[in-house]
Amino acid sequence: MAAKRKTRCIGILTSGGDCPGLNAAIRGVAKSAMKHGIRVLGIPDGFRGLVENRFLPLENVAVSGILTLGGTLLGTSRDKPHKMPMGERVLNMTDVAVSNALSRQIDCLVCLGGNGTQKNAQRLREAGLPVITLPKTIDNDVAKTDVSFGFDTALSTATEAIDRLHTTATSHHRVIVCELMGHKAGWLALGAGVAGGADAILLPEKPYDLNRVAEHLLERRKHNKRFSIIAVAEGALSEKEFQQKQEEKKGGKKQKKSTPKEEKARQLHEGPHLVQESLDSRIARQLQGLTDLEARTTSLGHVQRGGSPSARDRLICTLLGTKAGELLAEGKYNRMVSVAGDGVTSVPLEEVAGLCKTVPLDHDWVRAALEVDTCLG
Repeated sequence: MAAKRKTRCIGILTSGGDCPGLNAAIRGVAKSAMKHGIRVLGIPDGFRGLVENRFLPLENVAVSGILTLGGTLLGTSRDKPHKMPMGERVLNMTDVAVSNALSRQIDCLVCLGGNGTQKNAQRLREAGLPVITLPKTIDNDVAKTDVSFGFDTALSTATEAIDRLHTTATSHHRVIVCELMGHKAGWLALGAGVAGGADAILLPEKPYDLNRVAEHLLERRKHNKRFSIIAVAEGALSEKEFQQKQEEKKGGKKQKKSTPKEEKARQLHEGPHLVQESLDSRIARQLQGLTDLEARTTSLGHVQRGGSPSARDRLICTLLGTKAGELLAEGKYNRMVSVAGDGVTSVPLEEVAGLCKTVPLDHDWVRAALEVDTCLG
């Protein structure tokens, strides 16, 4: 007598910010699952689609030809089931999300996303819905995986941008500050900074002193190096800002979050005249004052998220997706599929959720940056 198949139907969603490789990962999971006779339902717009009970069947033809495409055919959002804006209120819709999945006879929900997605998937698991996750983020800060898909493509994009800044910085003898993504972890700024030959790299993991950076720039000028490139992660903090945050934590100060209605009212009331100065602009302005060197800024923003995935990201997504398909066929749930060396493995989701993989200050990339005389602030 043939063994009963453990998984008959799965739902798949993409959550959080978009990045290159999402379509490739959807394709890997779906094609592998279908090969094992598993029905696949796509869920539009992340966890919001799950809460709103929106599902669409994914056939083989729907996931063909999407390997090279950027973005996600399913759409994405940053909504969380346990804190879901519903009209003018924010509600815990976890039970609704689980009920909707089970009503569609979904045996396991496959979630493609970063740190927030790992935590949200874990909450659904605790509420009774089996899950499998894949690590996606250009920040490369998901724990328990050597690399997250999307990072390699974003790293190439950021490095190319720094390469291009060299030519204009050289021509005009300027300091150019380039702001890159990376709120809590500086992998992207560090990798692109080293690969692009940035002269200073400022990371969230190491509070900076602009006086040290200014000294470094002036020293370069003394040696007839008439331009400088500074790569800055968006989450980088000065020593003063870091100290203030530490004091706030000790004092237990925590700003109350606004409701969607209050936030909208605040934006309408404040208007564009109170827009906060960007990090790259502030650093450039301060360095110009400290050095009398002409400074300019560039913020790559969402350019880092866009475009076709690199060959490495396509390979990683296919490896992760097909491994997820194998786990589904075996009925092994509540795990994150992860990259380990040249291959893939899986780890219990509970060991990942809530963790952030930051750059160790003794990492080889940091050591290499210092060895080529890069200032880290």
